[in-house]
Amino acid sequence: MDPLQFLVPLDWIAVVGPMLPFAILVMAVANLATRHLAHRRHIEQATEGDNVERYAPHAFTNIGLIILSFLFSLDAPTGGTVLAILVVTMLIADLFEFEARNVEARNDMTVEAPKSAIAASALVTFYAAYYALFFLVAPVWNVIVA
Repeated sequence: MDPLQFLVPLDWIAVVGPMLPFAILVMAVANLATRHLAHRRHIEQATEGDNVERYAPHAFTNIGLIILSFLFSLDAPTGGTVLAILVVTMLIADLFEFEARNVEARNDMTVEAPKSAIAASALVTFYAAYYALFFLVAPVWNVIVA
């Protein structure tokens, strides 16, 4: 018996749970792509004015990753918690990097790439790929561990 079964109906998580790692992987790859597009747009906005604005598709992928990682922590508590910590770290790095781009735009400095947010996003993508595509390396892993 699940201790939360009377507080939160979790039957639907059992249905969508096996698909969550693949959805998270797709969202993480989309996040990397929108991060690149957002950086190009920030460079254009910085050359035109004193302010950069958030890129809506990138904000959508950030929110989607947060929601999916928290849902995944209900299905797989250990892996989901690790992923949620990585995603929250990525979000915090993204917020600080966005503010840094605003400072660079206001002071007519060159707009740098968001290095820490890229690193955090790459970690999220690698972990999501590990969790979703583990069936590809499972035979080799079982030989090593066994």
